[in-house]
Amino acid sequence: MNTNKTTAEIKDLKVKLSTLWVLVMCNMLAADILSFMYPGSLKEIMTGYGGEIQITPGFLLVAAIMMEIPIAMIFLSRVLKYSVNRWANIIAGVITITFVIGGGATTPHYIFLATMEVVCILLIIWFAWKWTNPEEKPQ
Repeated sequence: MNTNKTTAEIKDLKVKLSTLWVLVMCNMLAADILSFMYPGSLKEIMTGYGGEIQITPGFLLVAAIMMEIPIAMIFLSRVLKYSVNRWANIIAGVITITFVIGGGATTPHYIFLATMEVVCILLIIWFAWKWTNPEEKPQ
């Protein structure tokens, strides 16, 4: 087994996963920023509601935790060992897709950016799912 090639492949996959998480975060931030520009959005938020949802400290804490998942995965995808890394990306991907779809708006800009987020996350899940253990010997 060529360990140099294996090490390079592992680093390359970790960089791909990390970069996809960066793209997810950029799209999330763009969706939030553009949503603030939507007519009436800031006025509604200032009333303490976002649509049907009351904006409370608890709600903001949950939103912060959900946003922290992709932020942390940018770093963790590069440093975690194979098995933990693989499952962390799959689990974080499923949680983040649920958050993106469940907490979404129906405005055209949000639908477009959320679609880009979901595509990136599906790629993350796919790459992580197909990732084979570099220490297993081929049969």
